[in-house]
Amino acid sequence: MNKFGFSAILILVASIFGLAFAQEAQAAASIGDGLIALGAALAIGIAAIGVGLAQAAIGSAGAGTLAERPEAFGQILIYLVIPETIIIFAFVIAFFLNGQIG
Repeated sequence: MNKFGFSAILILVASIFGLAFAQEAQAAASIGDGLIALGAALAIGIAAIGVGLAQAAIGSAGAGTLAERPEAFGQILIYLVIPETIIIFAFVIAFFLNGQIG
């Protein structure tokens, strides 16, 4: 199974579990609150999968580069840190969405 198929299955399973737990959490909550929570979870989950795939490619290329040119460590480190900003943005979005619940 390729990476895309595994990621799609993982996202589908996480979405089903998220809906199941959102319905059990509070019976009095509206469906809108559950959808907001699901949106916050998807914001972080999908961003984390994307960053993981990006850092895998950057890390392997960076390891090869460092084997040939050890002086490029700072540049490779910056390349590895840049995708992490996507996770920070996703966390901020999820934090603001979570503030709208209730």
